[in-house]
Amino acid sequence: MRYWSDVEEVDRMKKVDVERFMREAIRVAYMGIEKGQSPFGAVVVDRKTGEIVARAYNTVVKDNDPTAHAEVNVIRKAARKLKTYNLRGYVIFSTCEPCPMCFSAIHWANLDEVYFGATIEDAERCGFREIKLHNREIKKLGGRRVRVRIHDGVLRDECVKMMNAWKKRKDRVRY
Repeated sequence: MRYWSDVEEVDRMKKVDVERFMREAIRVAYMGIEKGQSPFGAVVVDRKTGEIVARAYNTVVKDNDPTAHAEVNVIRKAARKLKTYNLRGYVIFSTCEPCPMCFSAIHWANLDEVYFGATIEDAERCGFREIKLHNREIKKLGGRRVRVRIHDGVLRDECVKMMNAWKKRKDRVRY
């Protein structure tokens, strides 16, 4: 199954192979797992060219930084690489629904869209302390100024499978 941007007619952007980018986010998450990190990965993609500009996984444990979620890490990398805080025209793909902190970072970075696989409930089943405030609810609470388009459930089964593989590891660290 393929998912395409819902703003395609407006921007005449190239069709984006959403599954390919989500698979890259999953691959990046597996890289993090192999380094003792938690099962979250993200990529930022240029909507016009389809180029991946940054990849990151969660480094909370390695960095002793509770804000080092995959989404925040990839936003930081993309902003440094592009030499701008304004990521309008870019899309983020995350293996799990961004937490309220990450969704806020996505909003403040002006990313156009967020695609995610697993849900907050899936992460909670893996043992993570989640704040049950879904991205659509945050957007609604934020009002019309929150312009991020949300696409959920992309390759959810593969994302959950990856999270469950992490859950079976003896070296896993929950926080």
